[in-house]
Amino acid sequence: MLTPSSISGLAALPGTPAPLVSDVAAPAAAAVRGTAMAYTQGLRGYACEHEQMTRMEVVRRLARLKGGYAVSEEFAQAPALGPVYLVPSDTLVGVERAQALGIRGKEDFFGGVVPFPFVSTKAITHPLVAPDAPAPEGWSHEFSRMVGDAVLPGFTAFSRADALTAAGQLLAVGPVRIKIVRETGGNGQSVARDMAEVQACLAPLDDSMLAADGVVLEQNLRHVDTLSVGQVTVAGIVATYYGYQRLTPNNKGAEVYGGSDLTVVRGDFQALLQLQLPREVRIAVEQALLYDSAATACFPGFFASRINYDVVQGTAADGTWHSAVLEQSWRAGGATGAEIAALEALQADPQRHVVRASGHEIFGSDEAPPPGAVVYFNGVDEQVGRLTKYTTLIHDDHPT
Repeated sequence: MLTPSSISGLAALPGTPAPLVSDVAAPAAAAVRGTAMAYTQGLRGYACEHEQMTRMEVVRRLARLKGGYAVSEEFAQAPALGPVYLVPSDTLVGVERAQALGIRGKEDFFGGVVPFPFVSTKAITHPLVAPDAPAPEGWSHEFSRMVGDAVLPGFTAFSRADALTAAGQLLAVGPVRIKIVRETGGNGQSVARDMAEVQACLAPLDDSMLAADGVVLEQNLRHVDTLSVGQVTVAGIVATYYGYQRLTPNNKGAEVYGGSDLTVVRGDFQALLQLQLPREVRIAVEQALLYDSAATACFPGFFASRINYDVVQGTAADGTWHSAVLEQSWRAGGATGAEIAALEALQADPQRHVVRASGHEIFGSDEAPPPGAVVYFNGVDEQVGRLTKYTTLIHDDHPT
């Protein structure tokens, strides 16, 4: 068992994450510098073993960045924990709820706070089929007007009838992508080429789920690249990035998220835009910044220490090229391992301006991660099977 003194010594070792506080006496020592802790709410897609282990390693490394300790979630009720830094499993809903958890600003947690549940999902990206269409409390018609063509042609529907109406309009142009709004990592999506296929895609969704969460229908693109644009604020460091996502076959053969290669700059979006970016990357960054600004303007109470926007670039059925924000993530996500690797490098070298980091999710293979990699999971998950998740820094001649 770790003692307070041994914990202190481990936390000071360069290159190691903050250790996990596991004994009763440790919180008194931890109170000096505070603690980081996972906070689970609504398990949805985050209950499987690899997600839990990944998030605990995220907590450890964030604790080290902040100069504190990591505590397991079951230790949350112990006294004298000191300042607590939370890593929620999902975007927090409600400013009052966040304040009750001690979250009043970006340095109190890793994630985001929104005023209504739907704001944290894909649902906000598109308009309704009509101004008087059913929508949840807090719905903003202004948001879709502000983002304009920074998103794909599409609709969000909170009833089956509206979903069919939306599909009818979109099918006139080409195939339609249908998305369950709370799924992550490319799951819960299908493409329909005619109304019969649309109805088949919607059939498994019951009316109560549609009314509560909604469903997204949007123009489908081909030959796509998906970029990540985001920003993290931890321990006084603001780091902003762009990167390209990779797809990989999972253990069932379906194409899913396989990792990201990020270019991370010290500073805000303007610092990122000062780099010599390829034209398509600059477009993606500007669109993500517009989407973020619209969310801030249209949903009072929203704030986040971790923002990430997926931007798709590809061709529509008529051959035209599009670049558009698909969705937001205001919680720890697939790119977080690479984000933390970049933060660690920026903290270790205050003169460094640019870092490149890479995250990997590999299914099926038992090949060992490369030397120097930070491993978040390496084993067999009961739900997804054999999986290895790790991050690395990319060492090349990119300017720093």
